[in-house]
Amino acid sequence: MEVKQSTCNYCSIGCNLDFYVEDNKIRKIIPTKNHTVNKGFCCIKGLQLNRQESSRRLPLLRGEDGVMREVSWDKAFETFSSRMKEIQNKYGKESVAYLSTAQITTEELALLGFVGRTYMGINGDGNTRLCMATAAVAHNQSFGYDSPPYALKDLELSDTIIFIGANPIVTHPVLWEYAVRNKDAKIISIDPRKSETTIKSDIWIDIKPKSDIRLFYTLANVLIEKNWIDKEYIEKYSEDFQEFKEHVNKYTLDGVEEKTGISKKRVLELAEIIHKGKKVSFWWTMGVNQGYQAVRTAQSIINLAVMTGNIGREGTGANSITGQCNAMGSRLYSNTTCLYGGRNYNNLEDRKEVANILDIDESILPTKPTISYGEIIDRINSGEIKGLWVIATNPRHSSSDNMKFAKAINNLEFLVVQDLYDDTDTAQHCDLFLPSVPGTKKQGTLINTERRLSAVTPVLEREEGELSDYEIFLGIGKALGIEEPLEKWNTPRDAFELIKQFSKGMPGDITGVDYNMIVNSNGVQWPFKKGDRLIEDERRLFEDNKYYTPSGKVKFIYEDIMEIPNPITKEYPYVLNTGRTTVGQWHTQTRTSEIPIVEDASIKQAHLLINVELANQLGIKESDKIIVSAINGEKGRFIAKLSRNVKKYHLFAPIHYIETNALTPSIFDTYSKEPSYKYMPVNIKKVAK
Repeated sequence: MEVKQSTCNYCSIGCNLDFYVEDNKIRKIIPTKNHTVNKGFCCIKGLQLNRQESSRRLPLLRGEDGVMREVSWDKAFETFSSRMKEIQNKYGKESVAYLSTAQITTEELALLGFVGRTYMGINGDGNTRLCMATAAVAHNQSFGYDSPPYALKDLELSDTIIFIGANPIVTHPVLWEYAVRNKDAKIISIDPRKSETTIKSDIWIDIKPKSDIRLFYTLANVLIEKNWIDKEYIEKYSEDFQEFKEHVNKYTLDGVEEKTGISKKRVLELAEIIHKGKKVSFWWTMGVNQGYQAVRTAQSIINLAVMTGNIGREGTGANSITGQCNAMGSRLYSNTTCLYGGRNYNNLEDRKEVANILDIDESILPTKPTISYGEIIDRINSGEIKGLWVIATNPRHSSSDNMKFAKAINNLEFLVVQDLYDDTDTAQHCDLFLPSVPGTKKQGTLINTERRLSAVTPVLEREEGELSDYEIFLGIGKALGIEEPLEKWNTPRDAFELIKQFSKGMPGDITGVDYNMIVNSNGVQWPFKKGDRLIEDERRLFEDNKYYTPSGKVKFIYEDIMEIPNPITKEYPYVLNTGRTTVGQWHTQTRTSEIPIVEDASIKQAHLLINVELANQLGIKESDKIIVSAINGEKGRFIAKLSRNVKKYHLFAPIHYIETNALTPSIFDTYSKEPSYKYMPVNIKKVAK
C-alpha cells in the first residue's frame, strides 16, 4: 500500500493528510503526523476526502428538446468557444462573464484569469468576494498589501486572545486547537450569539448585531484617554494617528450601552484587559467581513492592535481568519481584483513585467479590476450580460438574495457550469456541463490562512475521459484560438513557475520556493524570495516594523459610523443572522452530502434557531413549521429549533440551506463589495396546520 501526502481542500487551515492508496483506491486517510499546521489532527471533512468523485467523466450538452446528453470533450470545447464568441460578437466583449471559486488550485486560478480576463477580455469574480474581500481591502489600505501578518502558532503564544465575529470551534476546529493548547491565555469572544466558541471562552461580549465598529472606536477612545497606548510604536511606525484620535474622541462611554448593548463597566474592563496583556491577538472572520461597513470595522480592529503595540510580535496581531482553502491564492493570483502577484492594473511597470513574463503584448492585459460578483448578477438581470461561466461554485444557492440569481438564469442565453457534480442548484439549469475531477486527482498548490504554500499531490490516477479544471481551461483556451500564448502554461508545474515570476519583488515574493520544497513537507509561508533560507517553519510579518505602504508605515483608517441601511421595523421586528452550524457541513453541501456520518447527523430541512421566550410568546413549539419573511420581499419555509443561545429578538439560520440566502439583502460594503449576510430584518409566522 502506497502512502501519499497531500493538502485538504476544504477550509483555509490547509491540513496535510496521508492517503493510503491501493489499486487506485483510497483505503485510509490519516492526518499527517507532526505537520506544522495540523499536528496530526483534522476534522471529519478531511478524513472523508476519499468520498469525493466526479459525477461523470464526459460533458453534458442541452439539446433543443431541453434534454442533457453526453458529448465529447472536443465537442464541449468547440461549443463553449462558438457560443461565447457569438454572444460577444452580438452584444460586446463584456456580455460574457464568469463566477469562480477559492476551491481550486492557485495554478488553475491563474490560468483561468489568463484565459478569461486576459484573452476573452471578460469580467470574472470569485466567491472569495462573498467571504474575504473585506479583509483583503482592509489589509491593502492599512498595510499596503493583502498581508495577513500572523502564524497560527501565535494563538499558542498569546496571553489574551480576542475572537470577533468568529466561531472557530465549528468553522476552524484545528485553529481552535491552537487556542486550547494555550492553557494560560484569556479567551474573549465578541459575538451577538452564544455560539459554541463563546460558551468555551472566558468572557463573552454579547454585542448588538453590527455595532462592533462603535465598540472598537469607543475602546480606542478609552485607551487613548487612559494613556494605555504604545506611543513609541505609534510615532515611529504609523501615520494619521492624530486624526484618528480626534475622530474617536466623539465615541464616549456615555452612549456605548444604548448603541452596543455593552455597559460602560464592561467596556472599561475590556480596555484594561487589553492594556494589561503583554501579547494580545485579535482574530476576526465572517461576522466582521460580511457587513455593510465591514472594511472600516476590520480596520478598527487593526487600529486597536497597532495603537497598543500588538502587531509584529509573536502572540499578537490583527488577524483575519480566511474561509476557503485557497482564498489567499485567489486573492493574489486569479487576475481578477489585482494583476498577478498583487500588482496594479494601472502601474506601467507592473504591466510591462507581467507581459514580459507571459511573452504577450501588454495592451491585451486587463486595464482595471473586474466588476464584483453582485454586479455581474445585476448586469445579467439588466440584460447586459448574456453568457455566464460558473466554475466550482453554486451561486443559485450561495449568492446573497439568491432569488436574483434564479431570475438571472432565465435572462442568460448560455450558461456553462464546470463542477464536480451535475446536480447542484446551479448545474441543474446549465446549457453545458463540464465535469472536473476532485482535488485527490490534481496537482498544484494552495495558500492557507497564514500565507503557507502547500502541495496538492495527485493521490489517485485519473481514469479515461477525466479532466482536471486546469486541463479544461487549457482545452477552452485552445478552442478559443489561444495557441502560442498557452505554451507557457502546458502543465501546473509550468504555471507554478510563472506564478513565482509574477511574485518577484512583491511583498509576497516566492521566488525562493522550489516546488519540491513543498511536497511531502510542512510547506512554506510567503514571503520567501530567492536566496532566503528556511530557518523557521512559522513566521509572521512586520517584525521589522516595515509596512508595504509608500511611507513604510501602517495607516490609521477610519470613518463615521453608517446608519443601518435596512433597520428593523414594525413589519420586520427581528434580526436574522446566518452562519455555519456544524463542523461536518460545508457551504452548500455539494461535497459534504457525500459523507454519511455528516448526513446522518444533519437536520435535513432548513431550520431557524429561535429564542425560547420569543417562541413561547408566538406560540411556536419545537419543530413547528414557520414562514420567515424578509425585508427584501422574499419568504422561506423553515423548521423551528428552540434555543437559549440566541437572544429574544434575534434569529439564526444555517447557510447550508438554499432557503437562507433567499432572505439575505442585496446590500454590500462600500469598498469590498462584500454582501451583508449577517443582518436581515425579518418576521416569522407559524404555518397553520
